[in-house]
Amino acid sequence: MSRHTRLIAAIDTKDITQAKQWVKDFGKTVDAIKLGFEFTYSCGLEAVKEVSAGHKLFLDLKLHDIPNTVASGLSALTKSLSPALTTIHASGGAEMIHRAREALEENFPSPDTRPKLLAVTVLTSMDQTGLNQIGVTGTPHDQVIRLGKLAIDSGADGLVCSAHELVALRDNLGDKPILVVPGIRPQGSEANDQKRIMTPRQASNAGADWIVVGRPITQAKNPAATAQAIQDELS
Repeated sequence: MSRHTRLIAAIDTKDITQAKQWVKDFGKTVDAIKLGFEFTYSCGLEAVKEVSAGHKLFLDLKLHDIPNTVASGLSALTKSLSPALTTIHASGGAEMIHRAREALEENFPSPDTRPKLLAVTVLTSMDQTGLNQIGVTGTPHDQVIRLGKLAIDSGADGLVCSAHELVALRDNLGDKPILVVPGIRPQGSEANDQKRIMTPRQASNAGADWIVVGRPITQAKNPAATAQAIQDELS
């Protein structure tokens, strides 16, 4: 199945002025922007709304708590910000995921306007050693497939996953789930703290719907040119 893979620029900063400048620099060279813990907790929800104005928003706060708390929190966040994509942790379990989906549907009755619910499987900073340290004896691959199936069966629209599990997830879950892939590094970029990475083209060929790129774009001398080069690679 041919896919058009779209680019999300990760805005990781505590400085609202810097965030606004990056978004201005990107212009239309990116398809969405991601705002997560660092910016949201430093600058607040009104700043998230201000910085994301005019762009699709990937609100990446990875909620993980008892089902009622996650549903209530997600309802408040999405009603205020109307993100295109938002995240919870798949490891919160089936009821938590189901309640999160219900909360979104109550706030956004139309499927066209409802934020897409993404479940985080295994963080791209986690390798086999990291999983073993928290008591998971299976491989990262096995854990991603297990949590991916659970999340989709429980109401998630898609998953956040490593590019290295894309083919296996498509084989197990089909073409419908939205797959969003962080840990993407253009050829020649530093890996930083990501351990399971791919280039934009590799991720697209493997079945990614969205790729997330942060530092390689924001720390570039010309962020817009770097983003455009990634778009060119994807197309």
